[in-house]
Parts: sequence; structure tokens; C-alpha cells
Amino acid sequence: MSDLAPLLAQMAELATRHADVLRAPVRAFDIDGVPVDGDRRPEIMGVVNLSRDSWYRESVSPTPAAAIARARVLAAQGARIIDVGAESTIPGAARVGPEEQLAGVLPVVRALGEDGITTSVETYSPEVARAALAAGAGVLNLTGVEREDEMYETAAAHGAAVIMCFVQGANVREVQDLVLGDDPIPGLLDHFGPRVERAQALGVERLFIDPGLGFYYGNLLDGEERVRHQATVFLNTFRLRVLGWPVCHALPHAFDIFREEVRSAEPFFAVLAAMGRTGLLRTHEVPRVRAVLDTLSVVGNGAVGSS
Repeated sequence: MSDLAPLLAQMAELATRHADVLRAPVRAFDIDGVPVDGDRRPEIMGVVNLSRDSWYRESVSPTPAAAIARARVLAAQGARIIDVGAESTIPGAARVGPEEQLAGVLPVVRALGEDGITTSVETYSPEVARAALAAGAGVLNLTGVEREDEMYETAAAHGAAVIMCFVQGANVREVQDLVLGDDPIPGLLDHFGPRVERAQALGVERLFIDPGLGFYYGNLLDGEERVRHQATVFLNTFRLRVLGWPVCHALPHAFDIFREEVRSAEPFFAVLAAMGRTGLLRTHEVPRVRAVLDTLSVVGNGAVGSS
């Protein structure tokens, strides 16, 4: 068993050194008329993948009917938002054109809208974003930086929230090598600062910042190196609060370490993300992550004391 003292010391040092931003305010807002306040309690976003290439087999719904059924289950299990995507982000996955994406996404968005379930569409295609938001999606999960102004204007026109993802490259399917550093937060602030200002200038009034930990970077091949980077970002997430908006994290799987227990990875990372004051957790494992958040809430309310 590893000695956790260094990690505890690191967390204490972080909280002390950045005490001024630890409780910095971020905006609360409504999506589809329902308040979202990640500072009160992290919200959960459940994942529905229409692509058969998606590696997380439990999330794959090969037809719109299957996707609708899975989404309803996730919502009942505690997902506040359902994220629907029709193209996998994994290397080697087939590219899916806008027309084909919409053939899968639109029936799901419309059916869930009739159920009163908020949907997010994951895309870097303006055509997909425009049609999905017009069909009733309340969130644009923006996984690219091309034609950004068009994306922001579309979201603003529909009063939709935007999840602004960190991507080095044109989009999540064309990522470049990730440049790592001992402290990734300054680079993330430099990346997001101008984009946030531009989105707000174009009328976006609901926004999440996503450091993009769920994406695949070609030079980050070693599982332990990836996990260390992810953990560092999770625990430092609260420092992004200076941007004024809540943070969304896609919880990673860390297959190299978790192996046959891979379905336990996202609940584990949910702990680190919540401790870093993440406002929205994107997960394939909704009931497990919900149980983790419930437990952290009990602990945070004083069920565990010191003596």
C-alpha cells in the first residue's frame, strides 16, 4: 500500500497557497428552466454513445431507441444532463458526417425533450450543433475550436449552455501532442481566457469550462503518466474559478491501472474532481458516481470528525 501522506500534504499546500481562489464565486444559472449550481453540489452528466466505436461498451446504444431507453435510465439514476454523441473520440474510430450524426441524435433529443430530460449534444460540427439545439438540446458540448464564433452564436440564439473543451488542435479528432508541465493551470487559463471572453461577447450566458481530460493525446501513452497528469488537474481545478464559470470534467477510465475493475475508475476520479470543486461530472457510471457524491456530502457535513 502506498503512503498517502505526500498526497495529503500536497492537497493542504494547494489549499493554503491558493486560498484566495478556493472559494472564489462562479456563476450559477438555469438550463431548461432548472437551476444548476455546482457549488451547492456537483451535477452529473450521463453519457449515451450512438457510435459503435465507443470503447465504453456499457454506454453504447446502436439505435436511437436504445439510446432513448438508456438515457431514461441514467436520468432516473441521477443524471441531471444526458450527453448524446454520434462520433467516438478514440483513435481510429470512423468519422461520422453531420447528416449521419443527426439521424441518430435528433430522435433522441426530441424524445427526451418530451420527457423533460435535458440533453447535451457532443460535437464540433456547426451543422450538428445548429440542428440539435433547434430540436431542443439545452447544452452544446463543444469539442473543437474551428468556426467557434458560429458555434457560440448558435448557442446564444437558443439560450443554450456551452461546455467549452480544451483541445490542442482543430477538434478532438485532430488533437496535437499534449504539452505537459509541472503546473498545467497557467496554460489552461491562457487557453480559456480569450475563448471565454469571446463566447460572452457573442451572447453566451451559460458556460462550463472543460480541461479535456477525457480526450486522447498521441504523446501521452504511459498510463501512469496520464493518471498523474489527470490527478494534478483534478486537484487544481478550483484555480480555474478565476474565470468565473464552473468546471466540467469528463471522468477518465485509466484502463492501464484499473484493468478488469475499469468500471471503478470513474467513481475514483470523481472523488478527486469533487475535491477540486468541479461543478459538473461527465460519466458513464451514473449510479456509482452518485453514490460517491452522496458519501462525500455526508463526510463534508461533519459525519467524520477529528479528535
